[in-house]
Amino acid sequence: MRSKLGPTLLSIILMYSGATLVAAAPANKGKQRLIAQKIKGSSAPHTKQANKQPANLTVSVRKAPARNAALPAKQAEKTLAKARTSTTKQAKTAAPSRSAKSMTKSQARLAKHAEKFSRSAKRVVKSRFPHRPLAQAAEQWQVSQHLAVNSASALVFDQKTGNALFQKNASEITPIASITKLMTAMVVLDSAPDLQAMISIGEDDIDSLRGSRSRLPVGLSISRETALLLALMSSENRAAHALARHYPGGMPAFITAMNAKANALGMHHTRFDDPTGLSSANVSTAHDLARMVAAAYRYPLIRAWSTTAEASVDVSGQSLTFRNTNPLVSHSDWAVGLSKTGYIHEAGRCLVMQAWLTDKPVVIVLLDSAGKLTRVGDANRIKRWMEYTQQRDTARALAASGNAS
Repeated sequence: MRSKLGPTLLSIILMYSGATLVAAAPANKGKQRLIAQKIKGSSAPHTKQANKQPANLTVSVRKAPARNAALPAKQAEKTLAKARTSTTKQAKTAAPSRSAKSMTKSQARLAKHAEKFSRSAKRVVKSRFPHRPLAQAAEQWQVSQHLAVNSASALVFDQKTGNALFQKNASEITPIASITKLMTAMVVLDSAPDLQAMISIGEDDIDSLRGSRSRLPVGLSISRETALLLALMSSENRAAHALARHYPGGMPAFITAMNAKANALGMHHTRFDDPTGLSSANVSTAHDLARMVAAAYRYPLIRAWSTTAEASVDVSGQSLTFRNTNPLVSHSDWAVGLSKTGYIHEAGRCLVMQAWLTDKPVVIVLLDSAGKLTRVGDANRIKRWMEYTQQRDTARALAASGNAS
């Protein structure tokens, strides 16, 4: 009896514990050594490459369990069924000795654990597939009028001609999250305040709606200029809220000024309810936001602060480094003139930019992106599509001139 049960139990143990652990361990150790080497070599001055590597490593390490768990899902079911069949046959053909009962209980516990693991693996597999359709192929951007972007709403606007180069659900009203802070900055600057005047972070500036964290403690005093920088560059909610709270007339007057400014810009499908974007009642369309970005671009300070890659701020005697939420501002391949990101659950991942692409000043609006990196991927697809279109049109023009001569 023991010789028959031994291999079955051993195979199950190897299947659900040993095999998985042995396969995962070397990969994790390799990644740990790689991370250690990166950290060890990071004593040099900060570079763009050093800034990109930790983010990539973090994503790969976090996604690794999902890939490992996806593979054994069906295999776990098959092995579990074999284990149950084997246990049933052995129970019928052998006398129920004490050792056999003990082994059967152990096998049952292991089978129960395997079943739980199988259900968990299925959940992981299901969650890996996004609920929105993705681009079918990377080459789709090469076909004019067939640019594939994964954001639910998108608009590429030529500032020079006023024409829309590409649009997708650009008139759909949707929450805009922290894209709101561009309007917050314009309203603050329109009041011609003393930018060096100190404002305080108070209890009212704490996010009680979503519980978002902040590195600006209650009681901290910072200049209005620093608050604007942090609100635009790092999307600091407490900084944005404090700016509105110190506005003449307080928060009610500030919200009224935001909506009046939107109306004056022709943003007739836009509504602001708070200065941070934490409220899902802050809504707009891609068309309206293109107007707002074009208006914000006329403020030199907004251009400078929103595209600052990083800045160190003294907080309670400690120097803290704040970084831009849009990695594209640091890319040498991009000429970004203005930038703002946003995210809340209702709005998805959002990104608006002013940039120069193929020698054209364009406004890019990307709203309700499903994945964390989707908005950046969409921006890069738009850039490649515009570059390809320019090359294609140039080639056609040269061919036409050659035929004419």
